[in-house]
Amino acid sequence: MKSVSFNDLASINKLSPHQLSILTFKNRHFKKVKDLLDRKLRNSDKGIEVGSDSYISNSNHYFLRSKAFQEHSFLPQLEIDSYVPVNPNAFKQYHLKAGNILITKDSNIGEAIILDEDYPNFMYSGAIYRLPISNHKYYLLAFLKNKVFKDQLDALVPKGATIRHAGTKFLKCKIPFPNQTNSQQIIDYIEILAHAIVNKQIEIKNKNNEILSRIDNELMNNQKDNPFKYHHPSIQEVKSMGRLDVGVYSESFQKMNFLVTNYKNGHINLIDRGYKWARGTSLEIKGLGTRLNSDTYKEGFYELVTPTDISEFGTIIRSSFIGTSKKLKTIKDGDIIFGGEGFLKGRSFVVCDEVDNIATNYHGIRIYKQKKDLIDSIFIRCFLAYWRFKGMIDSIGVGGSGGHCAPQYFHLIETPLFSEKKKQEIANLYHNRMPYPKTLNSSNFLTEDEKWNKKAGIYEIDKSMKKVNDILQNVISKIVEDEKVEIRYQS
Repeated sequence: MKSVSFNDLASINKLSPHQLSILTFKNRHFKKVKDLLDRKLRNSDKGIEVGSDSYISNSNHYFLRSKAFQEHSFLPQLEIDSYVPVNPNAFKQYHLKAGNILITKDSNIGEAIILDEDYPNFMYSGAIYRLPISNHKYYLLAFLKNKVFKDQLDALVPKGATIRHAGTKFLKCKIPFPNQTNSQQIIDYIEILAHAIVNKQIEIKNKNNEILSRIDNELMNNQKDNPFKYHHPSIQEVKSMGRLDVGVYSESFQKMNFLVTNYKNGHINLIDRGYKWARGTSLEIKGLGTRLNSDTYKEGFYELVTPTDISEFGTIIRSSFIGTSKKLKTIKDGDIIFGGEGFLKGRSFVVCDEVDNIATNYHGIRIYKQKKDLIDSIFIRCFLAYWRFKGMIDSIGVGGSGGHCAPQYFHLIETPLFSEKKKQEIANLYHNRMPYPKTLNSSNFLTEDEKWNKKAGIYEIDKSMKKVNDILQNVISKIVEDEKVEIRYQS
């Protein structure tokens, strides 16, 4: 039975079980976050608020919000609403550098990221602190992204408010250190594993950017001689379309769509290309009859992947499991899962392995071919990601960025007829199986792993990253419980 000392009680001055929960992990060899910093945290380490009146539609200066900090990522997630262009006159220079660790104090409290590159034109909000740390940086980062840190902070911050404010309470959270004779090797081990995860996320981001760039370059550099001419829709065209929203009639939509319809090798819409669609099963309890949810696999359960589980890079952020007596529609290898609704609409993922028990919900649309063509399916997924990045999925969908892109609009998605060589080249960036190096140790792991990352596809890097993260979480759990840690390297 775990006990709490009088000194521990005095240190938090609380008798609530919620607050006392921060004191009950077994390992008593720890440092507080504040003890790991190079110096005391200053007010200048905190960002500032610029106010919405400084937001503008176009600028080369940006304001980073706490929405860019997500549980699943060690890196900032720069998507809609996570950063906004600001008036240069309101901009404050923070000289953000690669390797800086930032942490949120409000809203999604305690969420931390490390910067993958320099961000000279970014400032950050008053909900964010930059941590002054140079020693044990990746060790701290590993624990900041772990449940043991977040549970402590959650216990320290009063519940009930719509937006929770942690202030600098995160400085009081305890970071356990190993007690074994080879404790320094274990510290190094954790830092190497955390660094490897960061490297993999950086490579996934880079490969995704390369996919978008290659599609863009192929289209831009292979246009017919026809000039673009914007035309207002005719009454007949509006009647035929059956829509009054301006998205598909706008000049920006027509101009982007012209890049595909004017592509020298031709074009074809998604449906005429041979793709069919089917929505996932509605998972409401009234339709299922029985439903058991689980975070881990249980025999007979379905793995559930919904659009909210798909990242902008075409990877699975998380999956859950569901048990039900009702037979669910399942996803097959070569199928694309496409998010049809909400702010995440257009996110997509391709199943590249043979599976038989993956299901999605009603908002997840299965896009598939009767005769499987994995290369073409991957290419189409990549093109859909490009079209989403360019705002075309929003335009095709009804209701803007928060609306839906239902299957009845798929015929509006024109796709270019790239050569087989070009499709293969793009597909390899997403899916490319490579043998993983065998003889690995603390001296060569990061180097050899990064070489493998460069050759593998996004799909494979993501699977490898999840394995490394499982090892990392297991090691952290053992340190927290003061159990023996064995050092091993694999992906």
